[in-house]
Amino acid sequence: MADPSIQAFCCRSPESTKIISLNLMSEFNSVSYNTVCLISSIIGIFGAIFQMLPREDRVQPHRPYSSVALRGRKIILWLAFGDLMATLGVLLRSVLKILVAYEYLQEEDTNIVLCVILAVIIQYFYTVTWMWTLIYAIDMWLALQDKKGYPVLYHSLVWIIPACLTSVGLFILYAPNVDCHNLLPNESAFLRILPNYFATYLPILTVMTVNPILYLLSARSVHIVVARSLCQYTQKERKIVDSIRLKFGLINLVFYVCWLPNIIGGIIVWVYWDNLPRTFILVLWYLMATTNPLQALFNSLVYRRSRDKVMLFRNHQQAFGETTPLLPASKQSGKTTSD
Repeated sequence: MADPSIQAFCCRSPESTKIISLNLMSEFNSVSYNTVCLISSIIGIFGAIFQMLPREDRVQPHRPYSSVALRGRKIILWLAFGDLMATLGVLLRSVLKILVAYEYLQEEDTNIVLCVILAVIIQYFYTVTWMWTLIYAIDMWLALQDKKGYPVLYHSLVWIIPACLTSVGLFILYAPNVDCHNLLPNESAFLRILPNYFATYLPILTVMTVNPILYLLSARSVHIVVARSLCQYTQKERKIVDSIRLKFGLINLVFYVCWLPNIIGGIIVWVYWDNLPRTFILVLWYLMATTNPLQALFNSLVYRRSRDKVMLFRNHQQAFGETTPLLPASKQSGKTTSD
């Protein structure tokens, strides 16, 4: 998971064991916790792979929204790639923690180096998924306004901003000796840890705030687009509009389900550090271990279209069709009739 509390446990072990909160947070290194992470990450990886499978791309003339959906398909593929890399990082970190717990990996320096590398990968690619989630909402709004997208700008923002946030947040946390628990008298824990909290939670809160607004504006535009394209607005068109609005709502719901526990947990850790509510915080952490990696699976369900067909293999007729590709289908049918 992309959580600052977990990332702090890549640091060297604290010299003092009298801090109750640190002892409680050692749950992140337990076999039970990392087993939950392992299982949920495996399921998430399958969800991301399913989302990335090739699909039949065709614009249906009687469904004007299908062209908009095809435009968003490229963004969804990059979102699935980010999910895949992030959940793969969670899987590897879970395996690492389990090996350490069973003393198969006893070298502390090696453990720390691997933990830091995986923390960077997880943090970076989860931030990438948050950015693609935001970009998808922006592009859908632009598409429904009949405005062009900006793919080059999208990729620039999505890959550069997470790199900056991840590098700054984790560098301040880990530099110079990966010892964020045993601070010198002139060092401030507040200044050491807080930047990483901002780097993690600022993108999440941005998506939680901006996306519902964008989808609300998009939902209001959908019925206009459908009615204008079909020159009518009957019960059939109303069902199309309702299904699109439902999809927008489910996308928002999935993001909140996956990442709201992280926000709540971060607030509780900061506010009640000296007296963490043990049961409640453990429930939140295990919930994070489940929902964060499962974002990949949930995304594969809410972003797909109901009529999407996975195409692992194409036969000759599917690839080239039964009509001559140089002639419109209507002309060929007319020619056949005249013959």
